[in-house]
Amino acid sequence: MGGLNKGVGKVEVTLKWDPSPMGAPEHDLDIIAGVYGADDPYGAPVYLVHFGSRSPDGTITLNRDSRTGQGFGYDEALTVELERIAPAYGRVVVGVAIQQGGGRRTFGDIAHTGVLVREGHVELLKDDFAALGDATAATVVEFTRDGANGWEYRAIPRGFDAEPQEFAALMGARQV
Repeated sequence: MGGLNKGVGKVEVTLKWDPSPMGAPEHDLDIIAGVYGADDPYGAPVYLVHFGSRSPDGTITLNRDSRTGQGFGYDEALTVELERIAPAYGRVVVGVAIQQGGGRRTFGDIAHTGVLVREGHVELLKDDFAALGDATAATVVEFTRDGANGWEYRAIPRGFDAEPQEFAALMGARQV
């Protein structure tokens, strides 16, 4: 019955964190999605989606961007419409980077961080970055095209000590 499996279709990745204490510089966490070619899924990203951008074909959109973490629940949201992504692309990696403008911050420095990946009302992945406390950026999930079965996902919690720009270049590299 494997031929009836549709795989993962449209997902939402949401991010939350508590605002900085009064008088401290703001914490700004950002969701970043890297899209990789089917012919080179671990090479350089073909394109990135982050604050102030969306995918050229409209299949990946940052719906909400928070600079402070203020709000109730998850403040930042990215929608990925996998079923609409062209066959030329075979892998999408989603990560989170902490802006370092107010001084070096790690996930361990920021209270109540969390990421949630859902397809409709089904929770695919939930993490609080506790295992990555020393990291300034982290990969969260990857989606890979699986031929006739569509797209599959897997959690890839991996911490980085990198500025957001550097992280964006490294986030899709093969893990060793």
